[in-house]
Amino acid sequence: MEVLKVSTKSNPNSVAGALAGILREHGAVEMQTVGAGALNQAVKAIAIARGFLAPSGMDLSCVPAFADIEINGEERTAIRLLVELHNMSG
Repeated sequence: MEVLKVSTKSNPNSVAGALAGILREHGAVEMQTVGAGALNQAVKAIAIARGFLAPSGMDLSCVPAFADIEINGEERTAIRLLVELHNMSG
């Protein structure tokens, strides 16, 4: 599964475009964030991506989870967002 790493400095519109593209191609994507700022940008990107997908009759769902990851040899807690595509009718 594709993993999008989102940081505090990520542009939500750019992330939303990447998110929508991956969802159209694969149907699901995992977003990985560390810190409140990164999570904020990821959630904004998910909201924007919903707008990109709606005209095609598609919607998405998001399931958050904690994950322990290593960054530069240091153990950190990340929030992973599993985003899945589905039809608005079902």
